[in-house]
Amino acid sequence: MFNFHITAKCQNTKARSGVFKTPHGEVNTPKFMPVGTLATVKGLSNRQIESTGAEMILANTYHLHLQPGEKIICDAGGIHEFMSWDRPILTDSGGYQVFSLSKLNTISDDGVSFKNPRDGSQITLTPEKAIEIQNQLGADVIMAFDQCPSHLASKNEIKQACDRTHVWLERCVRAHQRDDQALFGIVQGGRFLDLREESAKNISSFDLPGIAIGGVSVGESASEIHNVIRFISPYLSNQIPKYLMGIGSLREIAIAIANGIDLFDCVLPTRLGRHGTALVQDERWNMRNARFRSDFRPLDETCACETCKNYTRAYLHHLIRNDEILGLTLLSIHNISHLLRFTRSASIAISEGCFSEDFAPWQKSSIAHFTW
Repeated sequence: MFNFHITAKCQNTKARSGVFKTPHGEVNTPKFMPVGTLATVKGLSNRQIESTGAEMILANTYHLHLQPGEKIICDAGGIHEFMSWDRPILTDSGGYQVFSLSKLNTISDDGVSFKNPRDGSQITLTPEKAIEIQNQLGADVIMAFDQCPSHLASKNEIKQACDRTHVWLERCVRAHQRDDQALFGIVQGGRFLDLREESAKNISSFDLPGIAIGGVSVGESASEIHNVIRFISPYLSNQIPKYLMGIGSLREIAIAIANGIDLFDCVLPTRLGRHGTALVQDERWNMRNARFRSDFRPLDETCACETCKNYTRAYLHHLIRNDEILGLTLLSIHNISHLLRFTRSASIAISEGCFSEDFAPWQKSSIAHFTW
């Protein structure tokens, strides 16, 4: 039901291209995955998502538990039927909300109690509850419940979070009930490489069908992210898909691919789109800027997305300046396509034997100069 096989390897780096087979289709790696927190990629229809080249999208356990609730989604036939998306879906466990909603929660060895931001009631997520919810949601890939600590936490605090994450994974494995869902474990450890090594070895010992690197891009510097990515790779199995959580910038994705990472996700492309910002060759363009007012070229002349094929910079500028919803949708389509085009081009370069020349970031002064 689940299978991952490598189709090509770079001879000079650890980069590889592969195919991850799931019950709802194949994911060709390396691949960026758009985030659809509430069973929707904000502002985009499924047809628009498909036009970007997306093969797998994300949804979030915590937020879907709050609204509409896993029972409604289960009664609808599962998340694929509920949102009318027939391709692979991954659900995050709610572990990231342990970090992002820290002011609303209390952590114990048993689990995490949240104050419901909707009505003030108490919600408790335990490893067992997170798996139960995800089993009802029915995504192809589900994530173990973990504690994602702040990058500002002390080493002792991050060590405690790692220990909890490891114990919670044992409980997740015992609670998991469905063979048609692949459970991924999550490596934690913050910026401390010895904790990362210990966590990677522990999570890997469960022999799960996939593994994720969590606790990155939570406020730490780019160099600290790079250190973790480069350090952790040798401790992860090469026989399963490896997923770097929460990364959406080209340089970090390129470094990760060069170190054998296969899957990526980030809210960045749609968040920037909703704020009138376009990603063009890894630059961020504020489309409200007057320089676009009478610029009748495509947004990105190298891009073949639906936005760039059909609309000019001047038109996008007009939409954004007037707060038209269409403008935010068109920028989101382009921004997602931007990241998917990058990972697709990396995959092609690996297959053609030129990844290290075209994509290895340490050989270029700026990733914006890459040919992709």
